[in-house]
Order: sequence, then structure tokens, then C-alpha cells
Amino acid sequence: MTTFNRRNFLLASTGVGLAALTSKTLFAKTQEPSPMNPTFAPAFAATHEAKPLPFDPAKLEGLSEKLIRSHWENNYIGSVNALNTVKQKLAGLQEETGTPAFIYNGLKREHLMRTGSVVLHDMYFGNLGGHDPADAATQKALTQAFGSKTAWEKEFKRMGAGLGGGSGWVTLGYNLHHGLLENYWQADHLHAPAATLPILVMDMYEHSYQMDYGADAASYIGAFFRNIHWETVSVRLEKAIKAREPWLASGLR
Repeated sequence: MTTFNRRNFLLASTGVGLAALTSKTLFAKTQEPSPMNPTFAPAFAATHEAKPLPFDPAKLEGLSEKLIRSHWENNYIGSVNALNTVKQKLAGLQEETGTPAFIYNGLKREHLMRTGSVVLHDMYFGNLGGHDPADAATQKALTQAFGSKTAWEKEFKRMGAGLGGGSGWVTLGYNLHHGLLENYWQADHLHAPAATLPILVMDMYEHSYQMDYGADAASYIGAFFRNIHWETVSVRLEKAIKAREPWLASGLR
């Protein structure tokens, strides 16, 4: 698998002049935040921003531009704005003592839900916009985990069909604790499998398909599969596998 994909090509192309940087500039670059030298934003900062769609919504197959834009503008951006509002409310309560704990915990529940919604929507839109098949490495991984790519797809679609008419997510995830590549069922934004990095995410809330397909969730699932950006899935899987070694080294076994 390769971590270099066409979505990052334009970004990478801006680095042509890197060789001309002075040694002083290069040294300064090493002092910037990294996994080994992180910088953390304030926990209650209301600074979350919506990510733009990484594809042209008019060019998806079987998913209309109107549907995608409505989903992005209303549901996704709505969750981003709600998350910032919750963060502001929480920040304002840090220095006061009159709010009952159960009221505060209600805000923390909303914080959990909105965080899940923002992250899952980021991942969902991020793995749409492709038409090419999965590469050999991804197919090999799915075959090792499920017996075949076809068997994996059958279970993934079956889970989605079970959520049709209701709400939830289907996620192909890599569990850092167990080293397993599995499909996970999620009823909502709040409950995600522990120690698991999402590799492929499918939104099964009705807002993700009702405008195009009404109650026909199965047709939406088929359209979703025709638009998976497998290059993104491949990169996510590669990074997740690399993340397991430091996870195990930390003693979290």
C-alpha cells in the first residue's frame, strides 16, 4: 500500500522547492508538533471546523449532488456547530459550582454524541468519491480477515440492511488491541468499538439516502459501494497497522 494518493498530489507538488531550504529552516521544521512532540489545544476550545467535501458531489454514481450537499450542509455542519456550542457551554461551567452533576453530565453526553457525529461524518465523506477497485494489498487484507473480499462485502452490506429504516453506522475497523480487522455495528454516534480505528465508514441514518431512495436502503448501500474511494481506505489501513506497534509497546495489551 502507498501513503501517497492523488488527493495529496497537489499538496505534495507544492514541496518542489524543499531542497532549497536552509539548514536552519529544516532544523526549525523538526521542532514542530509531531506524534513524538505533540501540542494539545485547550480541551474546551470551540474551534472545530467543517472539512470541505474531498470530491465533486456532482460526479458520484447513484448518489445525487442534492443529497450529498444536504447531508454535508445540514447534518454534518450542524454537528460541527453543535459541538462548538457544547464546548462553549462546558467552558463556562468550569469555574462555577452551582450546576448539578447530572446537568453537567447531560452536556458531556451531548459532547460525546456530537464528537462522534463529526468524526464519523469526516470519515464517511472522506471515503467517498472513488470509482476504482480496491488495490491488491487491501483485497489481501480483507481476504485474510474474512476469507475473501466478497465475504467481507456480504457481511458489511448485511449489517447495513439491518440498520435500514433506522439509524446508525457500519464501520470496517482495525482493532489496535487485538490486531483484528472487523466489521462493527454502531447504533448511533456515541458508541464505538474500543481501541479501534475506522477504515471504512458507511452512514445508515435515513438522511444519508432518503432523498434519493426513500426507504430503499439496499439501493443506497449498492450506490455507496460504487463510490468508495479505495485509495483512502488503503491509506487508513496502512496507518492503522503501523499504529499497533506503539500501542502494544505502551503495555496496552
